[in-house]
Amino acid sequence: MQMTSGTDSYEVAIVGGGLAGLIAAAELARVNRKVVLLERSNRFGGRGITHEKNGALFNLGPHALYRGGEAYRILRDLGVTIDGAAPSAEGYGIWQGRLVPLPGDPMKLLRSKLLSWSGKLELGRFMTRLHKFDPAALPKMSLRQWAEREIRDPMVRHIFYALSRTGTYNKEIDHQLAGPALLQVQRSMKGGVLYLHGGWQPLADQLRDLAVRAGATVLTGKAISGIAHDNGRVSGVQLKDGEMLSAAAVISTLGPADTYRLVRGAERTSLQRWKDEARPIMAASLDLALGRLPVPNRHFVIGLDQPVYFSHHSRVARLSDDGRLVMHLLKYNGAGDSDPHADERLLEETMTLIHPGWRQEVVARQYLPNIAVSRDYMHVGRTGPLPGPAVPELPGLYVAGDWASHGEMLVDAAAASAERAARQALDVLRTETGLAAFQPA
Repeated sequence: MQMTSGTDSYEVAIVGGGLAGLIAAAELARVNRKVVLLERSNRFGGRGITHEKNGALFNLGPHALYRGGEAYRILRDLGVTIDGAAPSAEGYGIWQGRLVPLPGDPMKLLRSKLLSWSGKLELGRFMTRLHKFDPAALPKMSLRQWAEREIRDPMVRHIFYALSRTGTYNKEIDHQLAGPALLQVQRSMKGGVLYLHGGWQPLADQLRDLAVRAGATVLTGKAISGIAHDNGRVSGVQLKDGEMLSAAAVISTLGPADTYRLVRGAERTSLQRWKDEARPIMAASLDLALGRLPVPNRHFVIGLDQPVYFSHHSRVARLSDDGRLVMHLLKYNGAGDSDPHADERLLEETMTLIHPGWRQEVVARQYLPNIAVSRDYMHVGRTGPLPGPAVPELPGLYVAGDWASHGEMLVDAAAASAERAARQALDVLRTETGLAAFQPA
C-alpha cells in the first residue's frame, strides 16, 4: 500500500481505548504487528474506568465478570491477572414494597410466602432443568415468548425475569432474544461472577501495559474526525488536530452511531443497518460508600415487580483502604424511559427500604442518571448478518464493542468482538502482504 508523505504509518489503527480497543491492541501487538491505539480522553478503560472518591473506589455502576464468559477466557489467555472474589447469591427480593427472602435453596423455597405450593413445585423443577436447555437451539423468539411457553406460574416467571435482568442488565423482555438471555442466566447460576478488587481499572491498566510492552503505540487525547478510505478500501484515520495516520486496517470500537458518523458514505454500507437497528441498554446507577452497613447481612436484593437491583460489592471485593463499604443500586431502563430525578428518588427509596438510616453513613456518592450499559444487544429486531467483525462493503474496516455481539453479552461481547476483529484483520493483512500466521511472539 502506498503511504501519503508526511503521515505516520501503521498496519492497524484502533479507535477507542476501552476494554475492546485494549484487547484488540494487545492481541495484535503480541504478534508483532505495527498498531496504534487512539483514545480521545486522557484515560484508558472506557466504561471500565474506576474513580476514587473520598477513599472509595467506584466503577461506573455495578460491574461483574462472568467466570464462564468470553472476557474471562480472553483476559487469562492474554496474561491479565484477574483479582477478585465471588459473592454469595443469597439475598432478598422486593415484592409489593416489602423485602422477602429469595427462595434460593430447598428449605427457603419450602418456607417462601411468595409462591403457592404448585408454584414452589414448578420453580424447583424449572431450576433443576434450567441447565438442560440448549440456548443455541432456540428459535428466534423473545424472552417473554420463551418464558410464557416454559413457565406456567406467574410468580415463577417474575423470579425468572428478575434473574434475567440481573444477568443481562436488560429489562426489555419483549425484545431480548431468548437464547442469549437464557445462556447468560445459565452462566450466572453455574459459574457465578467475580467482583474485582480495586475495581475494573486494573484490567484496563494491565491491558495497556501488555500492549505497550509488545510494541503498540497508545495515545490519549486523540479525537478522530474521520476514517479515511480511497478506491473502496480503508487508508487510515484523520485526527481532529489535522494529523493523518495511515493504516492498512482500522478497528473502530466506538458505538454503531459514532462509527457511522466517521465514515464517508456510510449510508451505503452495513453501518447504516447496524445504526438504525441498535437498541441500547440504559440504566440509572446510584453508587454509595458508607462507613457502616445499617442492617447486617443485607448484601444483595433484586426487584421482582420493579426493575431495581442492589449489591454490596465490598462484602467480597477490596474497594477502599480504610474499610469503607462500597455498594451499588441500579434501575434498569428501557429505550426512552429515563427520568433522572424520578430514577434517583426510586433508588434512594429502595436503599431506605433495604438499609434504613443509610443517609447518616454516607462518605461518598456517585449518581449516574443515564448510563449506556451496552450500545446494542441480541434482539428480535435485528435483520441480516450479525454485526462485524468486518464491514463487508469497505475492506480494511472492522468493528468491535459490546454491540458487535455474535451471541455474547456486555463485556463478553466487547472482548469476543475485539478478538474477532483483531484476528480477521490480521488474516486479511497476512493474505495481502505475506505476514506471518497469527501466533503470539
